[in-house]
Amino acid sequence: MSLHVFLYGAGVSSTLDSPPVPTLDASALTAPRRRTRFLALPEARWALLATAAFLSALPLHFADAPGWTYGPLYAIAYLAGGWEPALEGLRALRGKTLDVDLLMIVAALGAAAIGQVLDGALLIVIFATSGALEALATARTADSVRGLLDLAPATATRVTADGEESVLVNRLSVGDELLIRPGERIGADGRVLDGTSEADQATITGEPLPVLKTPGDEVFAGTLNGTGALRVRVERDPADSVIARIVILVEEASRTKAPTQLFIEKIEQRYAVGVVAATLTVFAVPLAFGADLTGALLRAMTFMIVASPCAVVLATMPPLLSAIATAGRHGVLVKSALAMERLGEIDTAALDKTGTLTEGAPEVTAVRPATGSGLDEDALLALAAAAEHPSEHPLARAIVVAARARDLRLAPARDFTAKPGHGVTATVDGRFVTVGRPDSGLDADTDADAGTDTGTGTGTGTRMDRDTDVEGGTVVRVERDGALVGTLVLADRPRADAAETAAGLTALTGTSPVLLTGDNPRAAAQVATATGITDVRASLLPEDKVTAVRELQRAGRKVLFVGDGVNDAPALAAAHAGVAMGRAGSDLALETADAVVVRDELAAIPAVVRLSRAARRLVVQNLLVAGTFITVLVLWDLLGHLPLPLGVAGHEGSTVLVGLNGLRLLRESAWRRPDEGRPRAL
Repeated sequence: MSLHVFLYGAGVSSTLDSPPVPTLDASALTAPRRRTRFLALPEARWALLATAAFLSALPLHFADAPGWTYGPLYAIAYLAGGWEPALEGLRALRGKTLDVDLLMIVAALGAAAIGQVLDGALLIVIFATSGALEALATARTADSVRGLLDLAPATATRVTADGEESVLVNRLSVGDELLIRPGERIGADGRVLDGTSEADQATITGEPLPVLKTPGDEVFAGTLNGTGALRVRVERDPADSVIARIVILVEEASRTKAPTQLFIEKIEQRYAVGVVAATLTVFAVPLAFGADLTGALLRAMTFMIVASPCAVVLATMPPLLSAIATAGRHGVLVKSALAMERLGEIDTAALDKTGTLTEGAPEVTAVRPATGSGLDEDALLALAAAAEHPSEHPLARAIVVAARARDLRLAPARDFTAKPGHGVTATVDGRFVTVGRPDSGLDADTDADAGTDTGTGTGTGTRMDRDTDVEGGTVVRVERDGALVGTLVLADRPRADAAETAAGLTALTGTSPVLLTGDNPRAAAQVATATGITDVRASLLPEDKVTAVRELQRAGRKVLFVGDGVNDAPALAAAHAGVAMGRAGSDLALETADAVVVRDELAAIPAVVRLSRAARRLVVQNLLVAGTFITVLVLWDLLGHLPLPLGVAGHEGSTVLVGLNGLRLLRESAWRRPDEGRPRAL
C-alpha cells in the first residue's frame, strides 16, 4: 500500500522533492488547482477494484457456491490490492530494509495457504483501503503546499524595441520591461515605471485589499493586476522572486525531518526485526506444546500485523508538514520540520527594533511652524516638500510623502542643490529655501539599526534644544531667505501590530520579550514603552546581540530571535529559533533564519509559535494513540483470541486515524488567534 510511500516521503516527493528549480512549469501553473479527487489516485482505484471483487465473492462464498465462481474474484482482490505494496516491500528488502508492506502481504498469503482465503482477502482489502486513504491524505497535504504556486503566471509580455513579445517567465532577465494589462498576473518581481493600477497581493503579502501601484512602487510575481495597465521593470531574476523563494523553502522543508521523526526511524528497523523474531516465537512456542498448525499460524500472523509500527512512524511528520503548509499559506515560510518543531519549544523572545518592531523607514511625526513665520503646518510642510522633491534622500522622500498624504500642492523648485551631510537648497516661489539638520553630524537619536545616513543638515553648528532632543527622532530645520520658519520631526514609528505581537509572545512564553537594538537607549525606550516591553538592551553591536542571546540560553532559556538586518544574522544563527522579516530583510538574515515572515506581519510570529505547539501536541497525541492500539491489540492476541480481520481493522484504523489527526492543522482554524477562536482539542 502507500504507507511506505507516505512514511518515507515518496508520496510527497512527486510534488515537493524535485530539485529546487528557479522556474515553474507553465502547463502546471496556468490555472489554480483543485483539491485532489479520491478516484484520481491510482491507489484509490486499485483499492476500489479489490473491494468490489471481494464484495462480489463474499455472497457466493457464504452460499457454498462452487469454488470456481468466487475463487477468481478473490484472486482479483489479492492482485489488485496487493501488487503495489508487494513490489514496494520487495524493493525495500533488496535494499536490506524490512518493510511493513511485505509483512502484510506475507500474512495475507499465509492465510490463503492454510485455507483462510477469505481472511487473507479481507486483510488485503483493508490494507489497500487504508493505503488509499493515506495516499489521499498525502495528496491533500501536497495540494495545500502546491496552492502557494497556483497563481504564478507562465508567460509575460515583454516590451522590446520592435514592440511586444510573449515570453516564458523563466526567460526574463533583470532590466526587462514588461507590460501588465488589466486583469493579468504580474510575471516577475519588479518596479512600476509607468501607469497606475491596484494589485491584489493577498497571495504573497496577505494584505486583504488591493494595493495602489504607481511609478516607483514594487510589485511581486504572481499578484493580480487591477483595472489599469502597468509598465514594470524586472528587478529580480525569476529564480530570486518571492514566489520562487517560497517554492524552494517549502520544498526544502518537506524534505527535512524533525528530531522526533529521526529518532523513530532510527529504532524502526530494530523494532521491525524484533517483531519478526517475536512472530516466529509466537508461532513456534504454541506449536511445540501441541497447538494445531492453523491456529498457531493465524495467531502469529495476527501478532505480526498488530505489532507493526505503522502508526508510530506516521505520528510525527503529518502534523509538522501540515503546520508548515498552513504557515506558508499565511505568509510564514518555515524552512524545515526541525525548525517547526523548535519554534514550539521557545520560552523567551528577543526582538530587534528597527525594521522589526518599527517600520524601518523615517516618517514625519510633527510639523512645527516657528512663531512669527506666518506659516501654518500645511504651508510649512509644503514648502519643505517642494524644496526636497528632487532629492532621493530617505528623509526627503518621507517629507514629500507626508505632504502628498495631506494633498498639498508642491510648488516647482529651481536651482536645486544637495550637499551630503548638510541638506538641500532650492528656490521655491522666488524664495531661497534651505532644509537640513540642525547640526552636520548624525543626530543623537538617529536610528543606528536602519543602516542609512540621515545626516542632512545646514552645517550651522547649532545644537538642538533640550525639548527637541527628547523627541527621539530626527529634527529638520526649514529656513526661508536665511530665517528659521519651522522644524519637522521624523521618526521610525512602531509597527501597528508591534504591541499585539509583544503581548502575544508574553502570553505564550510567560515572560516579556527582550528588546535588543543597536539604537541609543532613549529611542529604544520609546519603542519599548509603546509596545509594552520592559527588558531593553540598547547600543548593541552585532556581537553584543549574540552575547545577549547566549546569556539567556546559558540561563536555561530557549530563545526565539526576530530580526531583519545583516547585523541580526549572527543572533539569528545563535538563537534556538530565528525568524526574519522578509519584505525588507537582508539576504543574509533570510538565509540564516529558520523561518521568514514574507509579508512583514509581526502578529504572524506568535501565530506560528502557537501552530508549532499545536503540531507538537498532535505528535504526542498520535504517539499515545499508536502506542495504545499496539499494546491493546498485542495483549489481546497473546492473552486471548484476536480474530485476524479485527486485528487488521484495528491496526489499519489506528494508522489512518493518526495520519488524519495530523492533517487537522491544514484547516484554516489552526491559524486563528485565541480571540478569533482556536480549533478545539488542539
